[in-house]
Amino acid sequence: MNSYEILLDECYKQNIVVVEKNFKSKAKGLWKNNKIGISKKLLTIAEKKSVLSEELGHYYTTYGNILDQKNIANRKQEKRARNWAYEKSVRIIDLIACFKKELRTKNEIADYLNITEMFLEQAIQHYKEKYGIYYELDNYVIYFEPTLSILEMF
Repeated sequence: MNSYEILLDECYKQNIVVVEKNFKSKAKGLWKNNKIGISKKLLTIAEKKSVLSEELGHYYTTYGNILDQKNIANRKQEKRARNWAYEKSVRIIDLIACFKKELRTKNEIADYLNITEMFLEQAIQHYKEKYGIYYELDNYVIYFEPTLSILEMF
């Protein structure tokens, strides 16, 4: 089972229906009343996983109609859902696993995690906002600036 299918399984266990459909808008995904719609225009597993992660983040963290992004409360809820998605799909331990597998470029890391490069870049930005320029875990230091890098300390 790939990581997108694992997310689909999580949705199924939460009684969330996921359907791929054509949207009238440019939306890639929408969540409402325990249903998540994923745009049929998304062609890769990485695109679908990135969007499903965010919509699942909405399921767990937001309430009401937040489509009006001029409203600051709605923007905060949108950010909360995205942050949830980043921490779900790009965990710090996943970044360390990539380091151990000698995956160094953003493309290699994104491919390994089945996410888009843009989603990876946004996740790194999230961690930078959350932790600062680096984060230490066990005997690893993960730097988010000036670029993603991981050092193993002995």
